[in-house]
This record gives sequence, structure tokens and C-alpha cells, in this order.
Amino acid sequence: MGHRAGVISSSDRSEKMGWPNSVHEARRFILGQLPGSAAVEGGSADAERYGRADEPAVLVEPSLTEGKSFRAIDVRSPDEPWLQSGFSGFLDGTQQISIVNQQKGVPIVWAKISAAVRVRVDRRLLAWHANAPSVSRRFYVPFRYLGAVDSGLAGDSRFVDTASPKRTETIPSRHPAALMEAALQLIQNDRERLELDLAEAWCARDDGILYMDGSITGSTIASSSKKVVGVIKTHRRLYADGDAFQVLVGLRAGERSSMFRVAPRTRSSVASWYVRIRETAGHDSLFGLVRVESAEDIEPARADEISRWIIAEGSPLSLPDGRWDKMAYGIRDTEEFLRAIS
Repeated sequence: MGHRAGVISSSDRSEKMGWPNSVHEARRFILGQLPGSAAVEGGSADAERYGRADEPAVLVEPSLTEGKSFRAIDVRSPDEPWLQSGFSGFLDGTQQISIVNQQKGVPIVWAKISAAVRVRVDRRLLAWHANAPSVSRRFYVPFRYLGAVDSGLAGDSRFVDTASPKRTETIPSRHPAALMEAALQLIQNDRERLELDLAEAWCARDDGILYMDGSITGSTIASSSKKVVGVIKTHRRLYADGDAFQVLVGLRAGERSSMFRVAPRTRSSVASWYVRIRETAGHDSLFGLVRVESAEDIEPARADEISRWIIAEGSPLSLPDGRWDKMAYGIRDTEEFLRAIS
């Protein structure tokens, strides 16, 4: 494949400099790839300014799979030890996103994505024996707006084309915000894939129950396994329209909602329910609220048990994390582990 004049192929440049590991190295590296670009300082803060790829906030009527009405269910059991968890491992990922350069107004984004599993051994959290943390370091650039289609960048999988019809539903315009939103969405997709690959590896290699931070609907294997539980802390989409809404916001600590089916159009279906980890007195209605995903054939008694485990994982508090009201200590430990190796 021919190279555009002045552009050094990615493979040639990588041999001379090595693939970047930090924002500073990424900024220098891409200047060699695209000589006409200009370095951007403070790019991490700018990434938020350009916008996020969050879905809109909506209410959806739940498709019940338990009972005839959406109701609150007290999961506390006098016959079983309270605040005792059966989770064996914790899975989470992190991402570092920076705008390192720009060329003619087009942002050039670099992202470092990582994911890991931590397991509980004698009350300590350690790296999973089958898991060396998964790490991806890639540039996210719109080839069509940088004249890069005929360069060596297009043939290197470490450069992701954010304006390719193969990876995006619609081709973004040249507007910097549109290009950032496209990059952020692809970065989120790549992070999810790293996490789900580890969840699938867990299903194949371990007999314990894995607490995964996030949705499991992106994997047919994880969403149908009894070994993986997905826990969602953010609620852009609330499955609680109509009368169900008042039930949801009225959940007390130690209560869960009725189970319902979540069936995204292009993803796997799962059983789901809400759990209130902490009381809302003095806080907003979503304080201490998480949504749980599990295999569709889960029984109500098992949903009660998993809900108790999730509540138990809230102790000790994950302070000083701002998400402490919903954060499991094992997930916080996994995030700190990933930051330490970054």
C-alpha cells in the first residue's frame, strides 16, 4: 500500500521509537506519524469538554418475570448470616483518554484501556492466577479527515478509524465534538470487550462467582453463565416507568425490586433487578441504588442471595471514592491495582 508524502509508516516508526506508553510519548509519537499536526496540552480535560457518549436519560416500563406487579422485596434473612458475601472475584476496567494532537481542527485521541480480575484469598485480594491484566494502548483518529486512508496508519490495528462505516453506525461530521463523541464511543466499546473477554475466561477456568462492574449483555457466554453477575451503578436508562417508578425510588436499604427481563436489540437478554445498598435519607433517589444482571433462568431465592452479597460488598466503605454509596470494595481495589500498573 502506498504512503502519503511526508507520512512515516506506523511499523517503521514503531521500530525506532517503540509503541507509546504514556500521554507524553503518544504526543511525540503521533507528531512523527502526522507531521502536519500540532501537539495539544491538557488534552484529558478537553476530552470532557467535547462531550460524552452517554445514552439519553429515559424511563422504560419493566418486562416483569417475577410476580404480577413491580414491588419491593426485603432480602434480609434471619436464617442466614447478614453481611456475608459469596463472590470469589471482581472484574473491572479503567481508561485514560487524552487529546494529544490536532490537525486542521481534527482531534487525535490516544487511549490506554486496561482490565483485570482480582480474587479473594484468605480475606485478601490478589491478582487472578489466570489473568495478567489486559492492556490496550491505541490512537483513535478519523482517517477520512486526516488523509490517512492511503497511509500506513490504515493498515495498523493500533490506529482505530473513528469515521469508518465498519465501526460506527453513522459517519461523524468534521465537527470536533462529533469526532470526540465517535472516539469516546469506540473507546468504551473496546474497554467493554476487554472486560467481557476476561469474564468469558473466568467462565471457562473458574468455579467461583464473579462480580463484574457493568453490563454482561455484550457477551453470550457471560450473560448465560451462573458464574458471572453484572452490577450497574449508573442509571441513564431506568426500567421503572409508570407505577414502577414510585416503587423503585421508594426502595429501602436491604430491599430489591421484582425481577424483569432486559433484552437489548443487538445484545443478549438477561434477568435484572434493582438493589438498594444504603438508605437515601439526606440523599437523592438514586443514592445507593444498583441494577443487577444475571442469567435469565435465575430463581427468586438466588436473586435474594446475590442481593445480600452485593450489599455485603459495600463494607468496608470505598472511601474516599465519590461513588462510595454504590461501590464494592473489591471493585475499588481492582481499579487501584490497574492505576498502579499504568
